[in-house]
Amino acid sequence: MGAPDTMANARIALDAFGGDHCPSPEIEGALRAVRKGGIEVVLVGDERKLAAALDAQAPDWSSLPLRIHHAPDVITMEDSPSKAVRGKPDASMPQCFELVKKGEADAAMSAGNSGAMLACGLFKYRRIKGVDRPALVTSTPTRTGALTTFLDVGANVDCKPINLVQFAVLGAVYSASNFSKAKPKVALLSNGTEEGKGTELTRTCDQLLREHPSDAFEYLGYAEGADLLGGAVDVIVADGFSGNIALKVMEATGRALGGWLKDAIGSSTRAKLGALMMKPALMGLRSALDPDSYGAAPLLGVRGLAFICHGAASPNAIETSLAQVARSITKKLAPQLEAAVQHHKPLFDAAKAAESAS
Repeated sequence: MGAPDTMANARIALDAFGGDHCPSPEIEGALRAVRKGGIEVVLVGDERKLAAALDAQAPDWSSLPLRIHHAPDVITMEDSPSKAVRGKPDASMPQCFELVKKGEADAAMSAGNSGAMLACGLFKYRRIKGVDRPALVTSTPTRTGALTTFLDVGANVDCKPINLVQFAVLGAVYSASNFSKAKPKVALLSNGTEEGKGTELTRTCDQLLREHPSDAFEYLGYAEGADLLGGAVDVIVADGFSGNIALKVMEATGRALGGWLKDAIGSSTRAKLGALMMKPALMGLRSALDPDSYGAAPLLGVRGLAFICHGAASPNAIETSLAQVARSITKKLAPQLEAAVQHHKPLFDAAKAAESAS
């Protein structure tokens, strides 16, 4: 699964039949990305349908760094993830992973069934040696303009100390690579910043991370929910249950805030005039809260690059995500993750010993 050098195009296998409105957003986003240069996209899906759509939308597509890989089947949102991956080997999603395994692409990306993406990562790529479970990562906007790396956001509902300390390492590597953080600040999500707060799980992990300091990141201790949007912490670690709830609350809050603003602006002529004067600021707020601006969620902990977009991803989201994936390829994220796992073996051994002792 070797990544290309920084001068070569980043080759991305894009599941063209994963999203809610496929394949139109995938095609448009891919066209935008390849026209900007530096990216080669393999659209994976029904060849006849994709060729017809490309011919209609971009007659010059065959001259672009864009090609089609035929995959006649589709994994739907209703499919059981593990059964679908095993029972539909010719579906567009698992075929993206096969292209990476064969060396014909450097990363897989889909806006499809996230459970199936996790299953593909485990069955097709396998885990990095030493990793107990992979994690799903997202990036949250903050008041400072920086993005906070937040994991796990749903892959692992029940976690052990080994999982959270590994998430801390994996998240720190991703933050350093994707956001150019020299030594990311890492914290555990809890119900308060005092050391005595949290659950038995978080208290054990807090102790482990304090007793085994890393030269790759700075451990700050606990973070509260507000820190997800504050900008003072680069990486926040949680179990998948807490992380998924926090993420959905943030997304719902953003939608509610937008609705409240719209209602308030339409409440009177005076409010409308005020909104007109504030239009640049309101547009900036809208951009800051737009999830399409932050790209896809990487699956960290497997032996290859895999990125998951939101099911309703727009062409803009697909384009942004492709650029994000390309950065991870050119910065050689995959080998960095593997090296970090081996480097932090003493920490992981201590986490397993703590679990055995409990």
